Amino acid sequence: MFEHLNFFSNNIPMHTFPQKLFSPKNGCLTIILTIGLHLFCFGQTDTVFTNNEKIACSVKEITPEAVKYTYPGEDVINSIYKNTVQKIIFKSGRVQTFAEATSYKVVANVMDFDKVTITAVESEVRGLYKLGDVSSKAKGTTTFSNQERVKERAYRKFKIQAAMLGANVILLTNQRTEGNKYGYYNSSTAETNLTGIAYSSVLPDLEKFKKLIGTKTDLVVVREYKLWASDSDVSQDDDARAFRINNIVNNNGIIYIDASLQGERDVHQFQLAGFNDDNFNVQYKAGSTDYNLTVSF
Repeated sequence: MFEHLNFFSNNIPMHTFPQKLFSPKNGCLTIILTIGLHLFCFGQTDTVFTNNEKIACSVKEITPEAVKYTYPGEDVINSIYKNTVQKIIFKSGRVQTFAEATSYKVVANVMDFDKVTITAVESEVRGLYKLGDVSSKAKGTTTFSNQERVKERAYRKFKIQAAMLGANVILLTNQRTEGNKYGYYNSSTAETNLTGIAYSSVLPDLEKFKKLIGTKTDLVVVREYKLWASDSDVSQDDDARAFRINNIVNNNGIIYIDASLQGERDVHQFQLAGFNDDNFNVQYKAGSTDYNLTVSF
């Protein structure tokens, strides 16, 4: 077969070179050239894999907080927080992974609340998506209540609220803990108050969600999660209420569903917390109670 590679041989006139080179007899050479050309083109850029997209670019710098890059054919330097970068495949073939993004756990539904990460370091949530404020309060029942157990209940409720929103990270902004106080006139039980901001490393894909919904508007709620203001744990019950979708809105990446829920007259806006191929979850608040509903497709 190698006789065909002698391009300047008298046996192959130059005007027949392209036909000879890509003739059926030279099929292997054609495949090799095609693969080589593909690899050559692919290898001209670095590829940054974030939590939501893949960016073909030229990486210029990696700082303690960000990855800086330029798009092909451009000189403007863009930057993205390392918290949102999973890995970079450089054009040399080297792969660099980032523990900041890969450390976040997937919160698929409310009962995954133990997977929510709590941090007091603001830099750890830079580049993540803010979903809403969360707060929690737990109080002992008697002056003999264990202070650590009271604190555990407060943190449990804190994580449940975040999971209801579809968040997997909480930035703790304030914590106030008081122990039991004994006195004839001013005795009080142990208490913990927490406030924070719920974030997610990944937002639901609007286009994929719309594709799953299709033209359907009349759906059914199959499960309800409820967290009363005075409770430290979530309750869950089977449901069968009608859920009619009127509109779906994207507000800075957060998806809201305008809908009518059977038996609920005062609430019409529901925040999409997450979805899979079978159902989706929405969150809403009525009074001081937090709700999360599982709606079947």
